[in-house]
Amino acid sequence: MNNTLQKNKSVKISEIRGPLVAVIIPCYNEAENIIQVIDDICSTQPNDAIWQPIVVNDCSIDNTAEIVHNDQRAILLDLPCNLGVGAAVQTGFKYAVKHNFDYAVKFDGDGQHRAVALIELLKPLQNNVVDMTIGSRFVNPETGGFQSTMIRRVGIRWLRLMVYVFTGYRASDPTSGLRAYSKNALNFAMHYYPSFDYPEPEEIILMRRNGFTIADIYTTMNERQGGVSSISSLKSIYYMLKVSFAMLMIATRPKEK
Repeated sequence: MNNTLQKNKSVKISEIRGPLVAVIIPCYNEAENIIQVIDDICSTQPNDAIWQPIVVNDCSIDNTAEIVHNDQRAILLDLPCNLGVGAAVQTGFKYAVKHNFDYAVKFDGDGQHRAVALIELLKPLQNNVVDMTIGSRFVNPETGGFQSTMIRRVGIRWLRLMVYVFTGYRASDPTSGLRAYSKNALNFAMHYYPSFDYPEPEEIILMRRNGFTIADIYTTMNERQGGVSSISSLKSIYYMLKVSFAMLMIATRPKEK
């Protein structure tokens, strides 16, 4: 079956053969990009799996929710107030667990991620090699693709160091929002995913400290296709301080498991 679950609402998830993948797309004011993102996911989906786009609209003030609702290919979770990306992602995780998805993917709504990367991200999970994979621009950067701005690359180096100091894991792209989760990792993240505004570096420490294995998988990324990033150059220093403090707190608190 190649259609998404939302296209055929009469089909029960339990009746579908093949792995069910929740592609969770946290969105805030992504009206310019969201249809392109859904197009990419639906057109790339393999024949032997269901990739279900799940858009979590974090109380956008543009017409993101209306666009997704009218398109009908994605499941729309419409938050009543702006909770931040961490809470939006956790909402998607809760939905995926409740509806018995086999895997989950976190996928940005700004057009930077490419759905073709999901194939390689999911392979190690399906083969029970690791619990979580991260799409990384920097595993093999000489092959091209958007590498982020210079100031952000400096920040990424700092966050790499912090992750290594706290966990021993050499995360090549700790701020990447392109991530895939096994069922065990998904069940854990449903309860403990950081509600922080920019949770990606913190999440690596959380998962590693609680015994989950992680692998970086090379992928290329695009520049933002439209709209405005939530992290401007002026906010970068504040972002780094806030993220670093959150990473320190999660590294020093007791394990959740």
